[in-house]
Amino acid sequence: MRANFIFSEVWIGLRRNLTMTIAVIVTVAIGMALLGIGLMINAQVGNMSTFWTDKVQLSAYLCKKNDPFEACKGRGAVSEQEKQALQARIKGMPQVETVFFEGQQKAYENWKATFSSNNVLLSAVKPEDMPESFRVKLKDPNDYKAVVDALSGAPGVSNVVNDQELLDKFFGLMGKLRWAALVVAMIQVFAAILLIGNTVRLSAYNRRRETGIMRLVGASNLYIQLPFVMEGTIAGLVGGVISAVLLMFAKIVLFDGMKQYFVLSTQLSWSDVAQVITLTTVVGVLICILASFFMLRRYLRV
Repeated sequence: MRANFIFSEVWIGLRRNLTMTIAVIVTVAIGMALLGIGLMINAQVGNMSTFWTDKVQLSAYLCKKNDPFEACKGRGAVSEQEKQALQARIKGMPQVETVFFEGQQKAYENWKATFSSNNVLLSAVKPEDMPESFRVKLKDPNDYKAVVDALSGAPGVSNVVNDQELLDKFFGLMGKLRWAALVVAMIQVFAAILLIGNTVRLSAYNRRRETGIMRLVGASNLYIQLPFVMEGTIAGLVGGVISAVLLMFAKIVLFDGMKQYFVLSTQLSWSDVAQVITLTTVVGVLICILASFFMLRRYLRV
């Protein structure tokens, strides 16, 4: 009997405040989706940082025939004597842990594996277009400057690229996107709390006579509050489900789609997405419950 009364009160409350309830659901869904995207970016950055920690290296690219780089103009491709001299020089540097030579065919195979999804690039580039290079792993990646300065301008070297600098720029961009998503999500969460509070207050005001009668006949605070809290819980759950759909869509379109434009090497897994969806759904429901609970306290003093 009591359960039927509570569920009927929940249904009446949702029906009377349908537009406000829809607004709460939409706000919770967008807020939790933005919070989830921020957490997914954070997980992606963490996975990539772990993957690249032991793989960061410095590359010294060598001159080839008709090379457009300034350091190679007026001269032909790097000679065997220059290669041997460069390799010996690199090995002798105290900052260097290992060094190996990468020929054009090997560079082309690695390039094909990296851009396997881009047929236009695959058809336009041939092995002879790839530069030869020395791949250098440093004992301490922070000591790259001394090695770069020593190899830049050396005979036969076209340019020197430090992977760490490229990764720092990429991680910096990802970090800004993560914080932007989290800040917008916090604003949305604040808006959701205000909307939920107003919805509960409106619902409580519309039912103030019933609430007053229940209070006078000795109904407990929990019994009076429960229908309102359940309305907030339902709105939070529906918003969480919509947020979950948006996050799965973002995983497929944004995070998996980025592989076409960036060499990510690591993909955000569905287990990471499931953890984010679980967390954001719980946060969304808790916000609705707490906002309903605290906004309703003043109406219990009838």
